Amino acid sequence: MYHHNLFLTLCAVFYAILCVFSIVTGIIYMTGKKELNPLELSDKFMERLSDPAKRNAFARKMGLVTFLVGIVQGITSYCIFSAGSAVHYWFALGFNAFSICSVLVKLKGKINAFPLLKLAVYTAILIILLLGSSRHLFFT
Repeated sequence: MYHHNLFLTLCAVFYAILCVFSIVTGIIYMTGKKELNPLELSDKFMERLSDPAKRNAFARKMGLVTFLVGIVQGITSYCIFSAGSAVHYWFALGFNAFSICSVLVKLKGKINAFPLLKLAVYTAILIILLLGSSRHLFFT
C-alpha cells in the first residue's frame, strides 16, 4: 500500500473525470452524433479522411476506442484511490505511461496547446505517482 496524500487524490479525481468524459465522448462518436476533433489528429491524418464516409467510419471506431479507454481510466482512478497493493500502483503507473506515449504519438505532425497540456498533466501525475509511492513500490 502506498501513502495517500492530496496529490494522489487529485490524480485519482483527474482520472475519474477523464473516465466519465471519455465514456460519454466515445458513445457520442460511436452513434455518429459528433465529428472528429481535429485538435486530436494531425493535419496529414485529417487530409486522408477527406471522404465523409471514411471519416464517419473512423469516428465510430475512434468512439469505441475512446469508450474503452474511459473504462481503463476509471480502473486507473480506482487503483489510485484504493492504494491497496503494488498491483494497483503498477496498473496506475503503466496506464499513465501509456497515456504519455499516446500524447507523444499524437504530437507528431501537429503541435498545439491541447496535447501539450495533456502531456504536462500526465507527466505531473507520473511524478506524483513515483514520489507518492516510493516507500512501498514493490512490497505489499
